[in-house]
Amino acid sequence: MLGFISARQAGLDDPLRLRRAEATRRVLSLELNKDRDVERIHVSGVNALDIEPIEGRYMLSGGSDGVIVIYDLENLSRKPSYTCKALCTVGRSHPDVHRFSVETVQWYPHDTGMFTSSSFDKSLKIWDTNTLQPADVFHFEGTVYSHHMSPVATKHCLIAVGTKSPKVQLCDLKSGSCSHILQGHRQEVLAVSWSSRHEYVLATASADSRVKLWDVRRASGCLTTLDQHNGEKSRASSEAANTAHNGRVNGLCYTNDGLHLLTIGTDDRMRLWNSSTGENTLVNYGKVCNESRKGLKFTTSCGCNPEFAFVPYGSTIAVYTIFTGELITMLRGHYSTVNCCAFQPNFQELYSGSKDCNILAWIPALRESVPDDNSEKSLPQQHLNPAYEDAWSSSDDEG
Repeated sequence: MLGFISARQAGLDDPLRLRRAEATRRVLSLELNKDRDVERIHVSGVNALDIEPIEGRYMLSGGSDGVIVIYDLENLSRKPSYTCKALCTVGRSHPDVHRFSVETVQWYPHDTGMFTSSSFDKSLKIWDTNTLQPADVFHFEGTVYSHHMSPVATKHCLIAVGTKSPKVQLCDLKSGSCSHILQGHRQEVLAVSWSSRHEYVLATASADSRVKLWDVRRASGCLTTLDQHNGEKSRASSEAANTAHNGRVNGLCYTNDGLHLLTIGTDDRMRLWNSSTGENTLVNYGKVCNESRKGLKFTTSCGCNPEFAFVPYGSTIAVYTIFTGELITMLRGHYSTVNCCAFQPNFQELYSGSKDCNILAWIPALRESVPDDNSEKSLPQQHLNPAYEDAWSSSDDEG
């Protein structure tokens, strides 16, 4: 690390290298911290989490009982040990609470004055954060599994919605109506995600084993249907033409730069796709256990080298390197199935929600100081994966 600092001071190195190296070190040392807690409000499973991208300070959670909670993640007390407090709650007694399980929550990407929630009660609600009242409500014919607003859009205010219907609904915040429908899937749409690079590009995943990329400006809509075989199928598998997985596809996540798309299916596989060509990169993640019958909410890191994927895996969270497929570690702490996780890129923190009603905070371990006595017994133990020591090495030979 000293090598990075001296090279930065001398102007010999890109300042971003030091930042990436430290961010990577912090992600590799994530652990449950006894000094950090999240106030327990939910009395049933936590299905969805979202941290607002403006300050990275406020977090939304949605529960199986329809309850929505807003937390403040900032340590205002400045004490080493603190609890992230709930600021406000849309509880069971609230007149506009969702009647059934909340499946997705998301902050409005450009300010914290508004957030959205969707539920098995067949509705999508647009909330005013200050009053905790719905500014608008969209109703659908079937169960709502997922919704998403583009994090980069400046020319449209469309919310993509995946429901029990094979049709993808696009709701326009400006007009307050469903502007148009994307047709092409054959079964329910379990996950939707706007590109983090192109504001008009949308990815959708369905129980029909297919993942489709759409340009919502085009009349035909669909750009491509992802093919796990990259067009090199045998005749025997011709019936499975252009399927992304050999099962229901219930998880989607773009990498932070939008150049790649991760998908997860009930075939216990995760795949990485080139988002511009639609090509399966054939990265092997091994078995990625996925028994969810609905959408699976996973996430990726930001600002690291390499970048990581955080995937709910039973009662644990599996941490993979995105481009090599290596399983780095399993984060253990929940007592039941993990449903969702959210990454806080400013401090490289991870938050996870589970069927056990808990939200856990995974915090980078503090650096251990080397004592004056340089004997081997007194040296601090290295907890990081040795494969990544060079990612933040203090070697002066860094090129």
